[in-house]
Amino acid sequence: MERLQTTFDKLLREITSTFHRYMYKQIDWHARMIGILGPRGVGKTTMVLQYIKENLPRQQTLYVVAEDLYFASHTLVELADSFAKTGGKYLFIDEIHKYKGWSRELKLIYDYHSELQVVFTGSSILDISKGAADLSRRVLTFEMQGLSYREYLQLFHQIELPVYNLDQVISHQVVYPRDFLPLQHFSDYLQRGYYPFRDMNFERYLTQIVNATLETDIPQYADLTPATTRKLKRLLAIIAQSAPFKPNFTQIGGQLEVSRNNVADLCTWIEKAGLIGQLRDSTGGIQGLGKVEKVYIDNPSLVYVLGNPNVEIGTIRETFFFNQLRVHYETTSSPVSDFLVNDTFTFEVGGKKKKQKQVKDVSNAYVVKDDIETGFGNIIPLWMFGLLY
Repeated sequence: MERLQTTFDKLLREITSTFHRYMYKQIDWHARMIGILGPRGVGKTTMVLQYIKENLPRQQTLYVVAEDLYFASHTLVELADSFAKTGGKYLFIDEIHKYKGWSRELKLIYDYHSELQVVFTGSSILDISKGAADLSRRVLTFEMQGLSYREYLQLFHQIELPVYNLDQVISHQVVYPRDFLPLQHFSDYLQRGYYPFRDMNFERYLTQIVNATLETDIPQYADLTPATTRKLKRLLAIIAQSAPFKPNFTQIGGQLEVSRNNVADLCTWIEKAGLIGQLRDSTGGIQGLGKVEKVYIDNPSLVYVLGNPNVEIGTIRETFFFNQLRVHYETTSSPVSDFLVNDTFTFEVGGKKKKQKQVKDVSNAYVVKDDIETGFGNIIPLWMFGLLY
């Protein structure tokens, strides 16, 4: 326990609080048990440490990583018991998905220690309602994504813009300072702005995140064999070279030597882990149940790292739009255009020369154009959809 406290102190000293992710203010930090899920690399750990440093008494708080060597000879329940006996009140457990039997032990901690508040982070592949213990009635969960264009501008360029909702964007209510050039940093954001880290080894670091997700996170949680893990990597490579595309699961299954149903399952795992996005139709009634119409790489930064050297700008535009909209809005395929949002608004995405042809007879239809700063009528600048969170 003493070594865990020493490590925790070191992390608190190193953390800075100059920038907060969008999720920081959305979390109900007073709930008894909180789960913060999301893909690797989006800043969950930093956000948790910031909250601790800014709001909680150090002597009553403990932060641990679930893969710490401490847990080679101790359990989470034992840690909670010891911590509570010394007056502890706030227990934070990072990367919970790396701890075998996490759901059962979290349930026991919840049931045995009403005096403890527990916050844990984990991969977005975790299903809180499944496993050895159903935690869904006990845990308040939040799903965290990578940086929006708005957050990127604040973090890397100290440019602060407010959050706008979709109605405000499509009705031209976005207001920004006169000296702000909306497109000055947009290309850089698309290439390397989705993740809150920036150094000379960005591509290598992002590649390591992808490999760790495919080789460790998904196989460990889904209990996949080494052979299936290799197919997982081959599947992502196939998607990266072709996305966005309408999937033929039978054809892909032939390439991977698995059934079409197995391909669909593997795509779901990769999607949950934050590496791809599957655009479904709206026939399922509930988001995530419709037929998959197109498969995308999750975000533009990943497209540039995983895709072929000659990435088409049209792919980047669609990927950005889908990635930013789906955080707060149900985004499905459109029968007449690119996207249908909240089963109401139709969007056609393209460059500044994009015509109205595909949506001219469609109600509530908008043409989203790249390379323009302001819009008019039903024409909306692409960059503005990066202000939605």
